[in-house]
Amino acid sequence: MKDYLHSYMKVGIVHFMAFPATNLDSIRKIAEDEFFGGIEITSVPGESKAEIAKVLELSKLAVGYCAQPIQLAEKLDINSLDTSQREAAIARMKVAVDEAYFLSAGKFAMLSGPAPAADRYSEAKKLLADSLIQICDYAKSKGDLGITLEIFDREHDKKCLIGPTEEGVEVADAVRKQHPGFGLMVDLSHLPLLGESSEYALLTAKDYLTHVHMGNCIMKDTSHPACGDKHPAFGVAGSENDVEELRLYLKALMTVGYIGEGKQNVVAFEVKPMSGESSEVVIANAKRTLMEAWARL
Repeated sequence: MKDYLHSYMKVGIVHFMAFPATNLDSIRKIAEDEFFGGIEITSVPGESKAEIAKVLELSKLAVGYCAQPIQLAEKLDINSLDTSQREAAIARMKVAVDEAYFLSAGKFAMLSGPAPAADRYSEAKKLLADSLIQICDYAKSKGDLGITLEIFDREHDKKCLIGPTEEGVEVADAVRKQHPGFGLMVDLSHLPLLGESSEYALLTAKDYLTHVHMGNCIMKDTSHPACGDKHPAFGVAGSENDVEELRLYLKALMTVGYIGEGKQNVVAFEVKPMSGESSEVVIANAKRTLMEAWARL
């Protein structure tokens, strides 16, 4: 593709993965980099929250808020079969929604809880949809924050209920009956873990697709420190995604209409430095991979 890629999408980055030590300076680094049109953040330290909010407002970046780190760290399960656990998880997500509004986020992303025993999947999916509707209700009462459910793996690492893309669509369809703006997030780094191709996942989710991530994973070498859902740099030894896989992902995104001439939907890197690696080099690796994949379209 010879056209300017930024005319087809906004390139974003998941800040807290690229810079695991979240602070004002690292957010400024993204805000100062004109390559990026979007940034995704998570809960930020209280003492710098107001300053971070000012930087984000000034930057003109599209801001997304990721609640997944909160859910994982606090073991929150929004599809728990235990009513008290589910209610506590919903209440915590409402607090996160308030923070997202304070930081001027336009989108708010979550993941489903752990997958229960297979014979409880149907019940858990109904509970998940109900929880998402409650969180959407709360977000709508405060403004126009868009709520998104990210599709994770069910068998390898996070072992989430959602899970296969087809089942994510099933839940999203139920939520959309009350909240038409609700959507799904597809992440390239999760597709090998799901055993799904870019074409299959994106065509399956296309009517519900509101956000996407670009990243990599390692799954064959179980002894590798980055095995699973760890988001290593593109093309590292033993990994699943590099230029060609990203090219196919971009091609499928174009096919379903998520990216295209004149469109400015965010396509965000989710990459993380491993031990001994620098954030800046991993980010440069991601940019080069994207530019080469784009050139090959």
